[in-house]
Amino acid sequence: MNKLKKSLLLGSSLALIMSAFAANAEDLRFWTTETQPDRLAKQQQMASDFEASSGISVEVIPVEESDLGTRTTAAFAAGDLPDIIYHPLQYALPWAEAGILDSEAATDVVNSLGLDTFSPGALNMAAVDGGYASVPVDGWTQMVVYRKDLFDAAGLAAPTSYANVVTAIAKLHNPPEIYGFVAATKVDEGFMSQVLEHVFLANGVSPVDANGFKPLDEKATIEVLEFYKAIADASPPGELYWKQSRELYFAGKAAMIIWSPFILDELAGLRDSAPPTINDDPTSSALAAATGIVTKFSGPSNPDGAAWADIRYFGITSDADISAAEKFVEYSMSDGYLQTLSIAPEGKFPVRLGTKKNPDSFKVGWSKLPVGVDRKAPLSELYAQEMIDEIVGGLTTAKRWGVSEGQLALASKMINSQVINRLVREYIDGVRDASATVKIMNEELAQIK
Repeated sequence: MNKLKKSLLLGSSLALIMSAFAANAEDLRFWTTETQPDRLAKQQQMASDFEASSGISVEVIPVEESDLGTRTTAAFAAGDLPDIIYHPLQYALPWAEAGILDSEAATDVVNSLGLDTFSPGALNMAAVDGGYASVPVDGWTQMVVYRKDLFDAAGLAAPTSYANVVTAIAKLHNPPEIYGFVAATKVDEGFMSQVLEHVFLANGVSPVDANGFKPLDEKATIEVLEFYKAIADASPPGELYWKQSRELYFAGKAAMIIWSPFILDELAGLRDSAPPTINDDPTSSALAAATGIVTKFSGPSNPDGAAWADIRYFGITSDADISAAEKFVEYSMSDGYLQTLSIAPEGKFPVRLGTKKNPDSFKVGWSKLPVGVDRKAPLSELYAQEMIDEIVGGLTTAKRWGVSEGQLALASKMINSQVINRLVREYIDGVRDASATVKIMNEELAQIK
C-alpha cells in the first residue's frame, strides 16, 4: 500500500473517530417546562457545570407546558424523543405505560441515590410495577395559611382539621373587620377545583378507584359539603378565588385561607406587585412573622389527613442514551440539586431531603436559598424552623385523586368538567340539601369517561 493510500485511510479513520466523539459531545437533549429566561439560564448553567465534571454536554430545550403532551407524542411517533423530560405529575404513569418513559432507568436512579432519601408521597405518585415511572424532582403542597398570632391569642389549636377550622371561625369571624375564612366559590376558576380536591382528600373522599368511577361515599361527602358551607358562610359575599383570598389576608381581614406556597415570598413583602397591606410598609415582613401554615389537613372520616401536592419529575425516555441520562439526572439530584431548586425555591420544595450520609442536607440548603422578586431573602430568615419543617413535611403524605388507583386521567377529566365546583356552589347557595347534592354529583360524575 502506497503512502498516499495509507495517509488517506488514516485520515478517514481519524475522521470517523472524531465524528464519533463529536456525536457523543452533544450527548443529551433535555426538555424543560421552566421556560422563563432567568429559570432557563439557571438550567443552562447547571448543564455547563455537569459537562465540566462529566464531559457530557446537555442541550437545554424549553418547551411550554401547554405544548408538552402533543410535542412528546409526536416525537415518540417519529422516534425522536429527547433523552430527558422535566414534566408534571399527570404524564408520569401514562407515558410509562405508553412506552415513552424508561421506568427501569428512573428506578435505577432512585435506588442509586437512595430510596429512603426521597419523600414517600412523591415516589408513590409515580410508582409502577417494580419501580418508578420517573424520578421526583421537586414539588409543593397546598397550604392552609392562618394568622398564628390570632390563634395563639385566642388559645386555638392550629387548623389541622375540619373541627379545628370550624372552632377557629366561631372565635375569630367578626366581619367586616375580619372574616373567619376566604373560601373559593367562583365555579369557573381552576382555583376552586384545586381547593375542593384538597378538602375532599382531607376527608378521604375520592370519585375513582382502580376500576374507574366510584360513587362518592354519602356520609363522608356530606361531611365535606357541610364543612365547605361553613367556610363559605365565614367568607365575604361574591365570586371568590385566589385574588380575593390573597388581598383580604394581606390586608389583615382574613383569619384563614387556602393557597399555594407561591404566597410565601409575597407575605414577606418581597414582591412589589403583591404587597402586604396590613400596615403602612409594603416591604414589611410583619405578616409573615404572624403567619402559620398547615399542609396535612384532616376530616372526621379520615383522621390521618392528606396533603394536596403538585410534583414534578425527570423522565428518562425510551430513546435516551440511558447511561448518560442517568448520570445527568443523578447529578441534578445530588451535586446540582440546590441549583435545581434555586430556580424557584418558594414553589420547589425538595423531594429529596438529603443524602444517605447527611439526611437533611438538601432541606437545610433549600431553606437558605433566596426567594423573592424585587427583594431577596432566604425562607429560613423569614419563617420559623417549625414552619420550614411543615412546608417540606407535606410531601411525605402527598396525594392526588386517581394517582394510586391508576385513574389520574379520568380524575382530571372530572375535575376539569367543574361538575363538583358547580354542585358544591349550588349546595352552598341552598339549591338542594347535602344528600340530594351527593346523589346528583354521583349521577353526573358517572357520565364522564
